[in-house]
Amino acid sequence: MSTIDWIILITALCSIIIYGVYRSKHTKNLDGYFLSNNSMPWYLVLLSIMGTQASAITFLSAPGQAYTDGMRFVQYYFGLPIAMILICIFFVPVFRKLKVYTAYEFLENRFDVKTRTLTSALFLVSRGLSTGISIYAPSIILSSLLGWNIYYTNLVMGGLLIIYTMTGGAKAVAYTQQLQLIIIIAGMFLAGYMVVHLLPADVGFMDALKSAGGYGRMNVITTGVKNGRFDWKDTYNIWSGVIGGLFLALSYFGTDQSQVGRYLTAKSEKESRIGLLVNGLVKVPMQFLILLVGILVFTFYQYHKPPVYFDDVQVAAANKTVYKDSLHTLELQYNQLLEQKNLTIADTVRTQYRKVIREAVADKKANDTNYIFLRFVIENLPRGLVGLLIAMIFLASWGSIAAALNALASCTVVDFHKKFINKNCTEQEDYKVSRWYTFAWGVFSIVVAMFAYNIGNSLIETVNILGSIFYGVILGIFLVAFGMKYIKGNAVFISAVISQLLVILVYFLNIVSFLWLNVIGAVLVISISLVIQFFTGYFQKSNSLVVK
Repeated sequence: MSTIDWIILITALCSIIIYGVYRSKHTKNLDGYFLSNNSMPWYLVLLSIMGTQASAITFLSAPGQAYTDGMRFVQYYFGLPIAMILICIFFVPVFRKLKVYTAYEFLENRFDVKTRTLTSALFLVSRGLSTGISIYAPSIILSSLLGWNIYYTNLVMGGLLIIYTMTGGAKAVAYTQQLQLIIIIAGMFLAGYMVVHLLPADVGFMDALKSAGGYGRMNVITTGVKNGRFDWKDTYNIWSGVIGGLFLALSYFGTDQSQVGRYLTAKSEKESRIGLLVNGLVKVPMQFLILLVGILVFTFYQYHKPPVYFDDVQVAAANKTVYKDSLHTLELQYNQLLEQKNLTIADTVRTQYRKVIREAVADKKANDTNYIFLRFVIENLPRGLVGLLIAMIFLASWGSIAAALNALASCTVVDFHKKFINKNCTEQEDYKVSRWYTFAWGVFSIVVAMFAYNIGNSLIETVNILGSIFYGVILGIFLVAFGMKYIKGNAVFISAVISQLLVILVYFLNIVSFLWLNVIGAVLVISISLVIQFFTGYFQKSNSLVVK
């Protein structure tokens, strides 16, 4: 990058840190550190919810996802608006009236301590792993820019994020996400404009979309039907998006503390609901536009020579092996096909090149999808704009990871430390131990990031797969809690353990695509709970919880 790019990047990041620390300087207790003293208006709740979702993974990996697989990923979000309505009706009133720090406190009132502890533990495992992947995403950028080993960049990025989150807590996250989202949205629009601007003079925006459509990239709606039968392994289609996406969104926004903690910071129930509903309205078009940037990048490379492989680090490593000559031959063949405009066969050669890379680096999951948008930005955008877009991705990362670390710490303190270790902490002790748990989860996430290299799928898919393995079971527990008052804690606890093991088994057997795991997990918990409760003879009205 140029000097001006570095100045813009460093200035943007330092400004965000200073602003967040300044706005949260009076946060010295649990209410302030985790709930912002319930002081946030709906628009800050909205920006905080969106900022928590919009990680570096979204802006780094989603364009690459669209480049390789087209627009069909957007169907993943089709169940989101329905989920927002249901959460506003059923989830928000309960959490607000009980005045909880975490969503899982409700489960102890409804069931028992062990059910609350199990559910919170499932959240901690899933969110801790996902946060590690989220730290890895901006580390890719730093590694590419500085030529550092990815392990060093994980340490640097994770360390900065730990300092940022420990300093301010929820209030710092909420206030800085305002600025982050403004920069992010402006940056993505600017990136889209620049891609179109870099196309040949006689190729406009609509021409670019038509060109991409000719290669099957404008597949916004797909049915999942192949050879007259529905393919349950088809990852993104209208049915998995609406049904599986609905269950995933219900669990993410209704039971994941990283999101519940965002709308519990609102000053009233009404403000929480407005923030969620507006999020349901804007998230789908926002994700559509981010994917569209990837489609425009795909069209750009129809007129400009694309790399045969977008990750230079892996190519350099592979060229030091006995596979060097094979890679060179494939690259020559690829370049000749591009000159002949034979793009279909060129894609086939690129696939072969990827396979050889995997053999050379001894990693069957090696993939360059996550590097496509980054490579385009660095090589083709003008000075200054490169720094802005890199800053945008960093800021997205910081907002979402800080919210996740804050949620992990809040659950650990409230659901474990204050429950089992020290039940009589003073406010000052609560605040201090919360910061140390934030540090501990930050270290855990860095360790996970160290093992995230070459995970195979795009980063955005990997995070959603991790969530789907656990979210369905967590959602099922809450659905039983809300709607089946006669089912007791023992039944739902045993059901949750059995269901989680079955979901993991279904995933490893590759029976269905990951979105359906959310449905399977929730249905299993409800069904098995009913059976256990029936045979244990406790079908009677529950008086465990009455929300007045």
